Amino acid sequence: MTVHHPPALNQPSAYYVLMLAIVAALGGFLFGFDTAVINGAVGALGKEFQANSSQIGLAVSSALLGSAVGAFFAGQIADRYGRIKVMISAAGLFLMSAVGSGIAFTIWDFMVWRLVGGLAVGAASVIAPAYIAEVSPAHLRGRLGSLQQLAIVIGIFAALLCDYFIALGAGSAEAPFWFNIPAWRWMFWTEIPPAILYGIGSLKIPESPRYLVAQGREAEAEVILARVVGGDTQTKVMEIRASVVRETKPRLSDLLGRHGLLPVVWIGTGLSVLQQLVGINVIFYYSSVLWQAVGFSEQDSLWITVITSVTNIITTLVAISVVDKFGRKPLLILGSIGMTITLGTLATVFGSAPLDAAGNPNLTGNAGLIALFAANIYVFCFGFSWGPVVWVMLGEMFNNRIRGAALSVAATAQWIANFVVSTTFPPLKDVGLGFAYGLYATAAAISLFFVLLLIKETRGKELEEMV
Repeated sequence: MTVHHPPALNQPSAYYVLMLAIVAALGGFLFGFDTAVINGAVGALGKEFQANSSQIGLAVSSALLGSAVGAFFAGQIADRYGRIKVMISAAGLFLMSAVGSGIAFTIWDFMVWRLVGGLAVGAASVIAPAYIAEVSPAHLRGRLGSLQQLAIVIGIFAALLCDYFIALGAGSAEAPFWFNIPAWRWMFWTEIPPAILYGIGSLKIPESPRYLVAQGREAEAEVILARVVGGDTQTKVMEIRASVVRETKPRLSDLLGRHGLLPVVWIGTGLSVLQQLVGINVIFYYSSVLWQAVGFSEQDSLWITVITSVTNIITTLVAISVVDKFGRKPLLILGSIGMTITLGTLATVFGSAPLDAAGNPNLTGNAGLIALFAANIYVFCFGFSWGPVVWVMLGEMFNNRIRGAALSVAATAQWIANFVVSTTFPPLKDVGLGFAYGLYATAAAISLFFVLLLIKETRGKELEEMV
């Protein structure tokens, strides 16, 4: 069937594609915001609910467990009901979590609301890279895919900033703020406006053309392809149709080969897990605790955290500017080398430092500056490589038939790895910071060989070329 469109419609618009990618990446902003906003409230939660340290730890990590569950099911739901419906559902869950966390009566119902937020974070971590990859022209896909990581780090920064100013305005996180309501509750409610914006934006953007072709809605797919890719949209639809041919609805069994999971699924999962095993979230979840442990004041530690967040944003912008020029694999290799060196430096500095009466490393002389410099260079190396590039590759390395399900498996593994790294750092810190950073340095070295041996370049390839 031939579908005729007005001539103007066949002119692809980079601005239009950018708008679609920004709306999808709002899920990434909320992903970063939701995971970081609890930082400023942790101390107040303990006092408000008279919770012990294990209960507080569970309150923090319940969101990560929810994220693993959300990620696991999001891809399957997206393949059955569409990418947009998953985005709208995630926006609703973010909204419920923000409201509920702020009105929590006990530590237990607070955990439930954080779990709900985690489900949304997990869904957003799968659906944003998939949707962005599926609406982006090949020559822009790396830059647009990097918006997901940029949105995440901006979300983290925005959450820390909101926490800081609310606590500053009230005097402390547990002190009364507007309408005599404790400040920590307002910290969670600051997530309400972006959650609503994400929901409204999701209602305004079109469904993924790859999903539409899979559902037999080819005329609708052609209209969208004309605006995002242009050219011969009928041929494009035929290519997509050939790559999504399926007699049954997508399911996880599509990921299985003769010897278990398909090799590309293992590689994607490996990328996801290694992104976490290099210890990046130790810097973001525990940075103020870490810097206080090695002798910096609380105020200085907070400033270091802010500087680190800004460093991460700047380096992600660097990645966006070069990922389609230099390719994915070279950036991953450079990042792995840089992370191995800087984490090795941190392990050496912390491991060789004398201990104070409390058992924490005492960074005398230039050791503190070396550690601070190495930590920020480490964030720089992660920020231009493994941070954004992994999300770009997860969105584009799987073929159309398995993308949703494969992304679910990879993202679920990533959240489980995040949970493991985050919950093991406090006991590892008690063993010794040198030992902890030695483990992360080892993971960074493994990541280098993983990329060299297993990763294939995807720059400039159409999604229909992925095998």
